[in-house]
Amino acid sequence: MSAGTVFLVVVGVLLALAIGYGVVLYNRLVALKHNVSQAWANIDVLLKQRHDELPKLVEVCKQYMEFEQETLARVMEARARVASARERQDVGALGSAESQLRLGLGQLFAVAEAYPDLKANSNFQHLSDRVTALENSIADRREYYNASVNLNNIRIEQFPDVFIARRYGFKPFGLLEFSEQEKADVNLKELFAG
Repeated sequence: MSAGTVFLVVVGVLLALAIGYGVVLYNRLVALKHNVSQAWANIDVLLKQRHDELPKLVEVCKQYMEFEQETLARVMEARARVASARERQDVGALGSAESQLRLGLGQLFAVAEAYPDLKANSNFQHLSDRVTALENSIADRREYYNASVNLNNIRIEQFPDVFIARRYGFKPFGLLEFSEQEKADVNLKELFAG
């Protein structure tokens, strides 16, 4: 074998390895992107389920909470904002709307404490347990979504993935974050003042 042939074989092998490595990187980025989409779809399913349960919960509460219509109205308004953000797949708006909805639900459950007949109602108990379970599931799925987003965003910025990501238009995703207000405990004294 001549030196020219050996050189061409070595260049061909190196080129094949580089192309293979590029394909592997591209496929990893595709998998990460679809993992984020799947995580979003999981959250979306839970949000839809909770969206369907909230009007039932509010309707049961209306029968008992004559003087708490403002709390019920806030929950329904926040529900509508969550649904709108979810449909647009606007993660930033969803985080904000979710914060307001969770705050409203916290207030609703806190106010319900003042209505023993409501708390004893089996429909209220069932629906509040269902909504609470959905809230916990959404929190779990949000954690998974944010982890998937984080993995994606890190990989598209790392060397050598950044070259493939830029070349083929892989974009970062936004985290689903809730405000500090949503994370705070409900102030019961404020709710029952007046």
